[in-house]
Amino acid sequence: MEIAPRISIDTKTRFGKPVISGTRVPVDLIIGKLAGGMTYEEVMAEYEITREDILAALNYAAETISSEEIKAVA
Repeated sequence: MEIAPRISIDTKTRFGKPVISGTRVPVDLIIGKLAGGMTYEEVMAEYEITREDILAALNYAAETISSEEIKAVA
């Protein structure tokens, strides 16, 4: 089931984690690799995805974080 452009979930794929549609590449893996210093080109070559897939993963992550509510506990 597509939950965002180019992002899907399926309980039979990666335990229902969001992945790039048509692949088994999890969104969190892409974000982690970029955060760890890999370039877009390296991630694209390593996981056989497109630049548009990476941008979709970043957009999905940004939208997910923007709707998150954090409450400070003193």
